[in-house]
Amino acid sequence: MSRPSLADCEATTPEADLLFYKVSKYLKSDDIALLKNAYVFSRGAHAGQFRKTGEPYITHPVAVAGILSELHLDAVTLSAALLHDVVEDTGISKQEISERFGVSVAELVDGVSKLDRIEFQTKADMQAENFRKMLLAMAQDVRVMLIKLADRLHNMRTLGVMRPEKQRRIAKETLEIYAPIAHRLGLENVYHELQELGFCFSYPTRYKVLVKASKAARGNRREVVGKILEAIKQRLRDVGLDAVVTGREKHLYSIYKKMVEKQLSFSDVLDIYGFRVVVKDVSSCYVALGALHGLYRPIPGKFKDYIAIPKANGYQSLHSTLLGPYGLPIEIQIRTRDMHHIAETGVASHWLYKSGDAEIDDLHLKTNQWMKGLLETLSDSFDSLEFLEHIKVDLFPGEIYVFTPQGKILALPRGATAVDFAYAVHTDVGNCCVAARINGENAPLRTRLKSGDRVEIVTAPAAKPNPAWLTYVATGRARSSIRHFLRTIQYDESVKLGERLLNQALSSFGMDPETVSSSQWEKLVRDIGVKSKDELLADIALGKQLAAVIAKRLVMPGESVSDHPGKSSITILGTEGMAVKFAKCCYPIPGDGIVGLIKKDRGLVIHTQDCSTVAKNHKNADSQLDVVWGRDINRSFPVGIFMVVVNKSGVLARVTTEIAKADSNIDDIALENDKDYATMRFVLQTRDRRHLARILRRLKHIEEVVKLGRIRH
Repeated sequence: MSRPSLADCEATTPEADLLFYKVSKYLKSDDIALLKNAYVFSRGAHAGQFRKTGEPYITHPVAVAGILSELHLDAVTLSAALLHDVVEDTGISKQEISERFGVSVAELVDGVSKLDRIEFQTKADMQAENFRKMLLAMAQDVRVMLIKLADRLHNMRTLGVMRPEKQRRIAKETLEIYAPIAHRLGLENVYHELQELGFCFSYPTRYKVLVKASKAARGNRREVVGKILEAIKQRLRDVGLDAVVTGREKHLYSIYKKMVEKQLSFSDVLDIYGFRVVVKDVSSCYVALGALHGLYRPIPGKFKDYIAIPKANGYQSLHSTLLGPYGLPIEIQIRTRDMHHIAETGVASHWLYKSGDAEIDDLHLKTNQWMKGLLETLSDSFDSLEFLEHIKVDLFPGEIYVFTPQGKILALPRGATAVDFAYAVHTDVGNCCVAARINGENAPLRTRLKSGDRVEIVTAPAAKPNPAWLTYVATGRARSSIRHFLRTIQYDESVKLGERLLNQALSSFGMDPETVSSSQWEKLVRDIGVKSKDELLADIALGKQLAAVIAKRLVMPGESVSDHPGKSSITILGTEGMAVKFAKCCYPIPGDGIVGLIKKDRGLVIHTQDCSTVAKNHKNADSQLDVVWGRDINRSFPVGIFMVVVNKSGVLARVTTEIAKADSNIDDIALENDKDYATMRFVLQTRDRRHLARILRRLKHIEEVVKLGRIRH
């Protein structure tokens, strides 16, 4: 590696001088030499390039490294920050970076370069795909994301030179994605600044109004706040505590969110001031809490102990809201010095502390578990849009804390259910759960959990996820795991149905399916462009490919399908699962003449022969199949009926009683009333046409029934 000259190293900008001064306080001389070499190399690579602000481009990577130096990150990360744009913007290769600065620096630069190539588009699927790549890179080395967050923070600080529409787009990304990730990694200062800047550029007028109102309120309350600060300090001195007490103002974005969520005016958001108390150890935290509760009356329900139960990002502190003088709510945070450092630097504390502190190790274990969960959610998600949907849920948690039977604490989003808890324990536990015991009592799986609940999950080997769970689970992990399981089942069923459809089509051409050779299958799969025979069979079931077309390509390779012989009927048993659906426009039941329509991405849909949908489809005969009901079908099917009745008190009760006596369940009911008559529409469960006839006969005997029949279309 060629060394830069001493003169080159000394020819620095004031911003670079400040950076080297900061790092000299915690880095060794060899590390600083590496950093200066990276600076010189980056400055040379970006020579002649300027930012939209008019400044030389080198000011940007220096600023990014400066932000990271405030987190006391290592020399490798800071060097990568200085070099993070050279591969993308100057054509210098990763190999050259590796040779000059080492493999670790090169890998970080390469990871950030891939993220820098992400340009979020207005299309949701493009944004989701890029977001997926970004989190995947972070899961491999969290320092990649730390550099990216610092890069975004400096870009937000200089966003004012961009066009207004670009400002709003970048600000929206920042609020939706980058700020929550910073929060999840415990970088509180970065998180709050990203939020404030995102708010400023997303809603500039609202931001200016709140700034003005906040300054006015600060002026009006300066004397009161000063008295409260002095009273707190004096109270802590009285009980013998050596504490650092500071006043802090609520962030404007949090004030704005509170105003929007609770529909409050600015004057109603009183608790815009808070106080932070930093003491030497954990026991002093609780002593300080007791002292301050004696000074001002605590507001019930406004105390949180994040020391005993830390947040998922490792944050620890005691939070309490007190009723101060003149009815002014005061928010108090009490923590130790170490807790304060972790609250400021989050996951970056790994590079700040080298002592193997247990709290630091626990923080990084939680971070690694979260990133492992990201990869699991990614593998279970069908596409990037679904992944984005799942992960956004987990990036905006209002957390609750619940206990396993062994006493382990799990953090879940507010609104989480027993199903969410089961999947948080393990995917296999979630897939096999059948019931829950909450605080020793049996409870439904849909039960919403509260902080402090002790939860035990009951499982059964043959159990499987219920699609209805998707309507009430709150975590992205549970949602993606359920969908993945259901899709896997649907895929297996689709493969079986596709094979039946193809075999039937081959038989109609006079070909025995067993005689199709493996080489024929390989060629067909290759020609069509799918990954495997099973994927092709599933596509047939889902309507993406027509069985008749595939059959003819196997029988007569190279020929197009213009027509084909008549097909013998496919037997429908009602047990085909999700690959066969029964149309809700006509509600076919055993005994009806039926037709199968292959709909793209929906598989085989069964209609009655007289359904209007079938009539409209007559021009597309290739997607229409002859189907018949099998024998000894042992399940119920929905069917629609309507009734016109005299509008009298108690008639609905008599109708539902007769339906129950006929051994049928009601799935849905709709009523339309006028002065003299009412029209009732039911969706009932029936076994076949004979069962439906028995139901209708019983209903005809009701005196108030004027008209009765089956809903056909």
